[in-house]
Formats: sequence, C-alpha cells, structure tokens
Amino acid sequence: MSEKNIRYGQYLGAIRRRHRQVSYNDVFAAERALPVRRAQLRLIDLHRLLTPYVSVRFTEQIRAVVPLALMLIGFQALALRTTPEEAETITLGICAVMLGLMLFMEGVKRGLMPFAENIGFLMPGRSNPATILIFGTLLGTLATFAEPAIGVLQTAGVSVSAEHAGLLKALLGPWSGALVLAVAAGVGGAVMLGLLRLMFGWRMKTLILIIVPLCLGLTAYAASQPGLDRVLGLAWDCGGITTGPVTVPLVLALGIGVAASAGRGDNPLSGFGIVTLASLFPVIFVLGTGIYFSGQALPLALEASATPGWHQETPVAEMLGALRAILPLVLLLFVVQHFLLRTPIKRRDLFFYGISVAVLGMMAFNLGLSAGLVELGNQAGNNVPWAFAPNRETGAPPLYPRFLGLTMTMLFAFCIGYGATIAEPALNAMGMTVENLSDGAFKKRLLVHAVAFGVGIGAAIGIARILFDLPLAWLLVGTYAIALALTLFSREEFVSLAWDSAGVTTGPVTVPLLLALGIGLGKAVGAPEGFGILAMCSAGPIISVLAAGLWIDRRNRAAHHGREAGRSQ
Repeated sequence: MSEKNIRYGQYLGAIRRRHRQVSYNDVFAAERALPVRRAQLRLIDLHRLLTPYVSVRFTEQIRAVVPLALMLIGFQALALRTTPEEAETITLGICAVMLGLMLFMEGVKRGLMPFAENIGFLMPGRSNPATILIFGTLLGTLATFAEPAIGVLQTAGVSVSAEHAGLLKALLGPWSGALVLAVAAGVGGAVMLGLLRLMFGWRMKTLILIIVPLCLGLTAYAASQPGLDRVLGLAWDCGGITTGPVTVPLVLALGIGVAASAGRGDNPLSGFGIVTLASLFPVIFVLGTGIYFSGQALPLALEASATPGWHQETPVAEMLGALRAILPLVLLLFVVQHFLLRTPIKRRDLFFYGISVAVLGMMAFNLGLSAGLVELGNQAGNNVPWAFAPNRETGAPPLYPRFLGLTMTMLFAFCIGYGATIAEPALNAMGMTVENLSDGAFKKRLLVHAVAFGVGIGAAIGIARILFDLPLAWLLVGTYAIALALTLFSREEFVSLAWDSAGVTTGPVTVPLLLALGIGLGKAVGAPEGFGILAMCSAGPIISVLAAGLWIDRRNRAAHHGREAGRSQ
C-alpha cells in the first residue's frame, strides 16, 4: 500500500468542510430558555450513590471497635466462663459508638478541617506573630473540649473511692469543670510553645530534656503528698486523652502554615513535635490543679447523687454536650476567617453540612459510650480477678492457680494494647508518612509493630501496677528515665517521631476502653483508683520506637562500613 503525503492545512480544511461555529452566548441563552427541572432520584439511585461512600467509612470504625470488643467478650467467655450482662444494651451502645465516630469524623473532615487548613496557610502571611500565638492557644484549648474521649473523664469518677481518694473523687466530680479546663489550658500552652519552636527553630530534643524532667519533678513531689498521690494516674492519663482526632489535625494544619511562613516548610518533619507537647503539658497543668485544690477543703457528700434536671437527662444532655464542645471552636474559626483574614467561606453548604454531622456524631458517640464501651470495660475489669482470686460476688474459688491466672491477665492486657494499636487508623497513616520521609529506612510495618509492642507492654505494666499496688510514681520516673537516656543518643527526627507516636496511639476508642478496664479492675481488687494504664501505654512506644531507630542507625552504619571496606579492597 502506497503512502500519500498531504499538508496539515489541507487536513484542517477537509475536516472543517461541514464545520459550523456557534457562539457561546447562543448556547447559554438556549440553556436558560429550557425549563428548569429538579433531578429526581429514586431510592435505588440513592442506594447506589451513598452505600459505597458510607460502607467504606463505617468499615473503618468496625475495624477499630469490633476486634477490641470481641477480645474482651472472648476472654471472658473462654477464660473466665462468663458472658457480659445486658448484652443487648452493650451491643446497641457499641453500634452507636461506631455510627457516632463515623459521622463525627466525616463532619470534622468536611467542615472543620478545610476551615482550619485555610486559616493555617493564610494567617501566618497576614497576621503578626503575637496574633498567631493567641489564636493557636485558643485553638488548642477549644479543640480539647471537642475531643470525643474527653467526656470519659466525667464517667470515670463513679467507681473512685471517696474514702481513700477524696481529692481525686472531687476532681472527677464537683471540680470536674476545673479539671477539664486545666487539660484544655495545657493543650493551649503546648500549641503556643510548639508554634514558638517552629518560628525560632528550636530543637525538639532540647524541649523534651527540659519539660520531661519538670513533669517527673512534679510527679515526685505529688507522690510524697497524701491525697495528691492518687491524682498522678489521672494527670498522666489526661496526656493521652488530649491527642485525638480533633486536636491533632487542626493544630498540625496551623503548625505547617507557620513552618512554611518561617522558611521551614521544606522540612518534612516540621509537623512533628506539637503532639508531644500536647501530651506533656496537660500533665503539668493537672498536677498543678491538684496541688492548688489539695490545700482546700473537700466538698461535702461526694458520694451523694442529686436528682438530675431535665437538661441532664438522656438524650438532652448528650445534645447539649455536643453543642458546647463544637460550637465554640466553630465560632473561633469563623471570627478569625471573617473578621481577621477577611476571607469568605467557600462552599458554605458543605461547611454547615460538616458541622451538623459532627454534632450529630458526637451526640451518638456520647450516647453509646457509657452504655457500650465503658460498660463492657467495667464488666471485664470486674470479672478478670476471678482468674486468680475468689469471686467477690459468689465466693467461688479462683478458676486457675494464682501464678497462671496472673499470667493470663497480663497476657490479656498485652493483647488488648497490641490489638488496639494495630487497628488505630492514625498510626497506619503516620507509618506511611514516615516510610516516605525516611526513604524506606523506617518501614511502616516496623513502626506500627514497634508502637504496638510498646503499647502492649505498657498496658501489661499498667495492669500489674493495679494488681500489685505498685507505686505509679516510681514506674513513671523509671520508664521516662530510660526514654530520656535513649533520647540523648537518638537523632532529632527519631526523637520527634518516637515521642509523637505516644500520642497517636490513644484514640477515641482505646481511651475509654482502657480507662474503664483499669477502673473496673481497680474496683474489683479493692484499689482506691484504677488510673495509670494510659500513662504506661504512652511511655512504652517512646522506648520501643527510639530503640528501633537506634537499631536502624546501627544497621545503616554497619552496611556503610561494609561497603567502604569492599571498595578499599
């Protein structure tokens, strides 16, 4: 077959032989002349549109909640030969928790996150540093109130003995408002220090070597004061409660914007560090609050329960709690963007949709929290001692010899901590980020399992502390002394990663479940309080990740020396 060459102009002329040019104005006018009809969607169309979208997000919550619930139920059924009481109510509560978390995370993603990210990138270029610091402090403070897990503090004080831990009982009861405010103020102060670090280029290792000894010094002082020693577990547990799905992304969005304006936006590790500070500062503020109230007379009738008003009844209480938690944060973001930055809100319909869904999600989460996760954790904590001690209700002998029963209990705690961490979505996302930033040196799998192992060991130590009435202060001082020693010999990037991983592990599902388990177990064995498990769960990953980082450095140096030796031969 022969080929024929033609000019490009001839080709254009051929294809335009029947070409007609139409003005856009004519097309637009014709479209406007057509009758406007709203799209009619059948039920099957709604099903095809929404089902894939909803199923993916609901599946994420199932993976985070259901395995933990099955672990608790399976251990009681197989090892303790008991079944949860009020199983139907617990099941409905767990479903409400999953539904609430799905809606809440969707609302935060669609409503709050774009809002905060826009402010985070615009504000550093249009405001002075003082304004940014004030806004960051308010953002961290108000974001703490919006954390789903913060509400568990109000339910945690029910099982605390007023006789043996009066100050702790008062902080979780009549003075709970001051406690939550102290936690929020701690996060606000942490955000301010984190922003100053980004502005001036301070090393995270230096800040850790200053702040952690301060926390340990306050811990040692509190341990020596009667009554105040019972607050230690609560103070360190509050550090894990604050770093949840609201505070972390909002604060990081602002931090990335500040880092970019300060000329450090090219540093991939610029966002690390604020989570660490947000985990440590609440410890200082809560201990300071405990020291302040320790000099005051305790409220009378701590155990008395007044008749709740209409605003304290379900579901009105949960609805009002959700509104009080989210609306102040939304108001702050709106005021800053509208009056300070003078930037209109894009996609207002999507913004209001996100806020509405977030409020509904937090309401459903609060409804299911006490009836589902907390109740399941309390029952598991009450039943676990039967493995090695006589049953408190029936007087039946222990199911296993004491050593075997204690070993099973510790292994159970390890599995709970390990499994909860593996299922944490934030940790998996962090693992992928770290693997990309480290050019594959620190694998995602290694990070996830190192953190999970540290959390599991921390949970086992926390359970052992309750069972054997070990002094929490010495456990904290010893654990964090090891962490500080490893910090001195670790690289800056691994230091930020390890200390931040301690905050990522405590999510809105893990926190109430482990708190309820510890409190229920403490009540069953006669301990005054059951706090401290979250504190040890936060300390364990720091050591395990720092150790993994040192191992990676040693392996890389050995490989480098091997290559250099091969070249010299």
